[in-house]
Amino acid sequence: MTDTATSTGAATRTAAVRVTDASKVFPSKAGDVTALEAIDLSVGEGEFVSLIGPSGCGKSTLLRLIADLDSATSGTVEVFGKPAHRARRDQDYGIAFQQAGLLPWRTVAANIALPLELHGVGAAERRTRVAALADLVGLSDFADRHPDQLSGGMQQRVAIARALAERPRLLLMDEPFGALDEMTRERMQAELSRIAAETGAAVVFVTHSIPEAVFLSDRVVVMSPRPGRITHVIETGFGTEVARDESLRETPAFFAKVTAVREALHGAPATAPRGAEER
Repeated sequence: MTDTATSTGAATRTAAVRVTDASKVFPSKAGDVTALEAIDLSVGEGEFVSLIGPSGCGKSTLLRLIADLDSATSGTVEVFGKPAHRARRDQDYGIAFQQAGLLPWRTVAANIALPLELHGVGAAERRTRVAALADLVGLSDFADRHPDQLSGGMQQRVAIARALAERPRLLLMDEPFGALDEMTRERMQAELSRIAAETGAAVVFVTHSIPEAVFLSDRVVVMSPRPGRITHVIETGFGTEVARDESLRETPAFFAKVTAVREALHGAPATAPRGAEER
């Protein structure tokens, strides 16, 4: 039932992210802990890829390696052909976490503007960019509100807008909707799909939710329990650069892909050779 990605077209697509034979070992007094082992992954420009697996499998650790918030013990991590540390300095990606992390004393507009202020963007240009981003995430009417006046979903929209402030070509997201109720979560998934389609940014998205991964993604990367390895890569086949419609959730194709991911998580054998996870 599982599908696997092939490397067809890999040579013709620019990689937003390329992880090659990467492992991560955390030393401890009780002995070294291998969080990730022999990870090979390539994410194309404009592609939406979700990482899914059991708790502790290294999904967030892999995202942190891409974001240069941690470093690989072995192997390499590149973002748009650059070492991850240089991509971080060059602001090639935006990042959003489960908690929105907004500054409570700043308005919606001021929170979105923060990265622009930190990088010396002029006031007039900041206002224009903030207005465009507030409109993109549907919060133009709330620009003067403070975070405590917003719902959880609205706060996450602000966090996404802030992550997009400097027009990154890559968005890294670590369970950004994990704390939301199911109805709000589904609305935010649709919003994120629209935003990704409109901006053309590649997205690497960590989630525990199988339907969420299938709804959002071009490919779903399934990881094993620790030490985290990539066991399956499942293409959804729903099309790229197109926002997902809510009606997708009721289609047989959607249910088939949810089943494929679930079976992969439960240990169905992979059918692709090592390296087939690359695109």
